[in-house]
Amino acid sequence: MSRIGKKPISVPGNVKVNLSANSITVEGPKGTLSYDFRPEVDVSYDESEKSISVSMDDSLIKAKRSNGAFWGTTRSLIDNMIKGVTDGYEKKLQVVGVGWTATVNGNKLAMKVGYANTIEMPIPAGLNVTADKQIITVSGPDKQAVGHFAASTRAKRKPEPYNGKGIKYLDEVIARKQGKAFGK
Repeated sequence: MSRIGKKPISVPGNVKVNLSANSITVEGPKGTLSYDFRPEVDVSYDESEKSISVSMDDSLIKAKRSNGAFWGTTRSLIDNMIKGVTDGYEKKLQVVGVGWTATVNGNKLAMKVGYANTIEMPIPAGLNVTADKQIITVSGPDKQAVGHFAASTRAKRKPEPYNGKGIKYLDEVIARKQGKAFGK
């Protein structure tokens, strides 16, 4: 039994939910998101209580092949969609290095991070990216898209442990290492 899957999802008043056979669409002030869930999972929306409940058939839970694995995952993804269209998600990255900067040129993020060429990354649709010299802010309603773009930005120049240079999350702490000691 899924402890997370049993919990109902409350829907705020400014969010519209459209439920069809195996897909759900959530529309709010920050945007519209949709998700196609597995056929083993049952999703129902109660208009009067403004809540979504996710359930699974007991025979499928006891079966070895499914084991209720999609129940809690589906509930968490729908909950993240509702939080995304109401509040949105945001990740902040910091570019650490002398002369290293990031700028937004149209729909591309351009970064000068110690390579001979400027690294350009196309910004996906639905995301807002701002760059103020050394702070990059990625925001949008889709939690997965925000996290993926922030992680792929960080992967362009990971922080190194000796000087601490690189692209890191704003709240990330880099474990520093001591360099080689010369002489005695």
